[in-house]
Amino acid sequence: MDWMPLLSTLAGAAIGIAATLIADRNRWRREEDRHAWEIRREAYTVYVSALKAAGEEIRAVALGDHLTASSRDAAVREAVRGSGVYTASEALWLVGPTRVVAAGNEAFHGLRALRDAYARGVSVGSPEEAPLVARRRAAMARMRQAMREDLGIGPLGIE
Repeated sequence: MDWMPLLSTLAGAAIGIAATLIADRNRWRREEDRHAWEIRREAYTVYVSALKAAGEEIRAVALGDHLTASSRDAAVREAVRGSGVYTASEALWLVGPTRVVAAGNEAFHGLRALRDAYARGVSVGSPEEAPLVARRRAAMARMRQAMREDLGIGPLGIE
């Protein structure tokens, strides 16, 4: 009996099965990578939006009239709490790579420094506010750049 045709058929079948398994594994990996990218993109979008909303809210409070220092302090802190930035921050910490989380944390601390200044009575447009705003803007730009790099999106070149 000639075994060559049978061995050739078996070898061909084994090669075909192996190629199919490799192709399926690669397809699954691409789908998983795409899903992880979507989760990170969503977390980044929510976090940046929450930071922006919190910044706008604390600025609005700082521009308003408050009878006492304690009411201003409470209003500024509530503006940050109500923005959803704390929840968005936790999502960032869960899905972001170290570089993005560090940049996001720096932006968050810039917001907190501005919040604390407004709570103390620093006025919008004052000389005391200027370096805090500059620090926050620079931190936000670094954070966005890190997020864009992580998502494989090129730099904007406008910040």
